[in-house]
Amino acid sequence: MDRAQKEKVVEELGQIFESSGVVVVAHYEGLTVAEMQDLRGRMREAGGAVRVAKNKLAKIALDGKPAASIAEYLTGMTVLAYSEDPVSAARVMDKYAKDNDKLVILGGAMGENALDPAGVKVVASMPSRDELIAQIVSQIGAPAANIAGAIGAPASNIASILSTIEEKAA
Repeated sequence: MDRAQKEKVVEELGQIFESSGVVVVAHYEGLTVAEMQDLRGRMREAGGAVRVAKNKLAKIALDGKPAASIAEYLTGMTVLAYSEDPVSAARVMDKYAKDNDKLVILGGAMGENALDPAGVKVVASMPSRDELIAQIVSQIGAPAANIAGAIGAPASNIASILSTIEEKAA
């Protein structure tokens, strides 16, 4: 890899560290190519991505970024998982690490907040952005549905009474 390629990788990593809601660092020693492709596919489905980069280049890219605290985890064979949604990457990595003991979560960062492995688990257990939006919408919609039901109930009661009277008259 020549200098221009290294500079490009550092720039790409810098953007990842700058714009991601969460970055998770893990050791992946012993994972097969098929297992790594499976991890990448799961992460892509969740709206995140997986990146393997030289630790030295990643440390250079971290300089001055909010996620600089993860530099201490960049030793050995590391993989970076990231997503804009602060929960997606952590959730996929946590689930994959439970299923495959070759992937060991070292920690991560959520903005300027450093995460240890337990912190990554906590973030993974939180509801995602889409789940939170769905919960809020259902909470907002519930009173409106109750009001509509209350308003519509007398009309349906009157209609059933009228049909009962009509049946008796016939």
